[in-house]
Amino acid sequence: MIYRWATEADAPAMAALFAANHRDSLTQQQRDEQGFVQGGFDAAALRVMAAAGTLLVADDEGQVAGLLALSGPDEPAAPPPPVVGLLAAQDSLRWEGRPLSEVRWLLYGPVVVDAAYRGRGVARGLFTMAVEAASARADAVVAFIESTNRPSWRVHVDGFGMTPLGEYVVDGRAYSAVAAAARPPGTA
Repeated sequence: MIYRWATEADAPAMAALFAANHRDSLTQQQRDEQGFVQGGFDAAALRVMAAAGTLLVADDEGQVAGLLALSGPDEPAAPPPPVVGLLAAQDSLRWEGRPLSEVRWLLYGPVVVDAAYRGRGVARGLFTMAVEAASARADAVVAFIESTNRPSWRVHVDGFGMTPLGEYVVDGRAYSAVAAAARPPGTA
């Protein structure tokens, strides 16, 4: 498995992976068991994000096994409601004793792994690349997890040790902001 920055040529495969795991494409049982992603990321949007250098992919001999977005909080031109809510809640969310609004951070996610690759360390590989890539620009990477997305919580908080920063509500849905320290390659 190779972990690398996405290229525009990856956009169709990334869009198919994203669509297959979108909240609205899954049954409630599937969402409960495997988690889900949100937002409107079609091939055109993913192509633009790849050109901007904000997408990481797990590449298994040309097959996109997973993807992760990593961008500045002000980079999305039209941020989706959960990101708008996260930005609005920055003063009440705490990272290492400080309001998030006083911390240099990057937005981590969405992240999605192809069903055929789950349980094989792909999400961890993407996470590791993200925290290392972020170290040149930020002190932390910050994600939001919808309260109903327990599989994402298990992976990111229980598995990777991301720290809960607090909760916020957008359009009647509860979200938790979680963060991990950005760190240079080779540091623990």
